[in-house]
Amino acid sequence: MTTGELSTPQTPPPDTALLPTPTVSDPPGAPDDPDSAALARMSLIEHLSELRVRLVYAAIALLIGFLVAYAIDDQLFAILTWPIREVSHGKVLLIGTGVGEAFFTKIKVALIAGLFIASPAVFYEIWKFIAPGLYDTERRMALPFIVSASLFFILGGYFCWAVVFRIGYAFFLSQYASIGITPTIRISEYLAFSAKLLLAFGITFEMPIFAFFLTRLGMIDHKLMIHHFRYAILIIFIVSAMLTPPDMVSQFLLAIPLLGLYALSIGVAYVFRAPQAPNPAAAPAGGADAG
Repeated sequence: MTTGELSTPQTPPPDTALLPTPTVSDPPGAPDDPDSAALARMSLIEHLSELRVRLVYAAIALLIGFLVAYAIDDQLFAILTWPIREVSHGKVLLIGTGVGEAFFTKIKVALIAGLFIASPAVFYEIWKFIAPGLYDTERRMALPFIVSASLFFILGGYFCWAVVFRIGYAFFLSQYASIGITPTIRISEYLAFSAKLLLAFGITFEMPIFAFFLTRLGMIDHKLMIHHFRYAILIIFIVSAMLTPPDMVSQFLLAIPLLGLYALSIGVAYVFRAPQAPNPAAAPAGGADAG
């Protein structure tokens, strides 16, 4: 008898009905797990507690900046009103119509200047809040983020004061001159107009900074920004309308630099883009051709 003629005895399959049914346990993060839900709630409470701590520290920094600015508020008010006095050659008249208007104007000027003074501490608290969600390599960018964000925030305010105010006030005063009226402006209205523009330019000048860090974190790239450029134009004009006083000149004075900053952000995203990983499928083909 040959080995090919030997047959292996066939064992009948076991009766599956008699086998115990395996139990499938829920994953640890299932919504029905009460422990996981408790951990999620605890995590949310911890985040809210951390946010409260950071807001308190930022408020303390703002208070210190306010006190420093209030000590020199007379000089700060003179600096703030310099552009309109310069373009009007000293002919514009700033007036106050309320008993406490001068006092509250000083308070507001000190608050605005205090925010610029305290901006490094404020950006530090922002970084401390988002740092727990970053990797160790990403946390090393704390100092560059704080320095660059503070620098661009102050640079945006300075650009508004030195360039935008001169252009905007020259245009508005020329409208008075065209109808033969000497402008008399309330200091509270002047401050409200100036404060909105200063803060708007300070915030919007952060665009290249956030483009750099979001690119380094792999969240955006230059191709994405170029692809959505037309939507960015629409958003920029909407934001300009929201951040500036209700007139077309102020909106364009903010929108045009914003478009330039968006183009600069595209360049930043391209220069600091993440290196592309080598294609593993191309390596064997190259090696085969070389052989």
